Amino acid sequence: MTTNPSSPPARVRRGHVLVVEDDAATARYLVLALQRAGYTAASVGDAVAAERYLADNDCDALLVDIGLPGPSGFELVRELKEARPTLPVALVTAYANMDVAVRALRSEVDDFLAKPIEPPDLVEAVDRLVARGRAAEAGSQRVLAVGAHPDDVAVAVGGTLLRHRFEGDEVAVLTLTGGDGGPGAEAAARAAELLDAQLFLFDLPVGEVTDGEPAVGLVAGVIDELVPSVVYTHSLNDQRADHRRTHHATLAAARRIPTVCCYEGPSATVDFRPVRFVPIDPFVDAKLEVVAAAVGVGDGSPDQELVRATGRYWGRFGGARYCEPLEVAWDTSGRAAESAAAAVAPVTG
Repeated sequence: MTTNPSSPPARVRRGHVLVVEDDAATARYLVLALQRAGYTAASVGDAVAAERYLADNDCDALLVDIGLPGPSGFELVRELKEARPTLPVALVTAYANMDVAVRALRSEVDDFLAKPIEPPDLVEAVDRLVARGRAAEAGSQRVLAVGAHPDDVAVAVGGTLLRHRFEGDEVAVLTLTGGDGGPGAEAAARAAELLDAQLFLFDLPVGEVTDGEPAVGLVAGVIDELVPSVVYTHSLNDQRADHRRTHHATLAAARRIPTVCCYEGPSATVDFRPVRFVPIDPFVDAKLEVVAAAVGVGDGSPDQELVRATGRYWGRFGGARYCEPLEVAWDTSGRAAESAAAAVAPVTG
């Protein structure tokens, strides 16, 4: 079944979406919900028709039913991602059991939606898909750094975030504590301004950060709003329980983000094992200004000379005078060779 397959409507407000769905009623429902939200949308009933449609028309996102006649939705996604790696695709199914969900998440699909889908949830998911696809086409990234305390991000990856901004990426910082309007909030705001970063500051009690709710929900909410392609957070190899809990909460919330890396803080243990080293030579002085704005807010904040000495130590491994080290939780981005992602590219040799 096909809805207006030969000539897609002119683009309006949001973008154009192709629905690949063999059930006519479901296809009409999805197309109508998207059109009411300002998208233009068309539908086709199988994988062959989808490939034919995409050969002649541009799309900003695809919704693909898993149980298509002929080649399945999984097979279609695999072929599409090989030919169009930046095209965002969500798999849709009425059989959202654990096996199907795991298979979907292990594929190169960008999202996984379970039927029935309420229109607001559908539009929110497609908004994320379109934003992700346009960011990938532009070659820029949205980057989110998550910390338990207002000074964590500045000390650990301040140079990395400055490099992201220099390369044209959008940067945001999420801090789980310190948002109660006291000195911590003021310091976090000053540091974020120096980083040219958007700030999300919450007020969980210090020492009461958990690896479940509400921390997971807070991080997930920001991720849903920003749709970052890279997330940084604490290493699990850290002496502080609130840092380890923030690590777990962030990884749970960021499970669909292409790249998640873990940074070293002053309380990292000897088990911290970085595999990426971000050269920050041009940004060291600016990082020290960021640290100065945030330092003294969290317990055990290092002085600037220690920050500089730590950067020199890791520079020996990264082929630069100063580096910031990263563990990699996962990376499915395929962007390692691109200049915009060079700040998180692995160092070889």
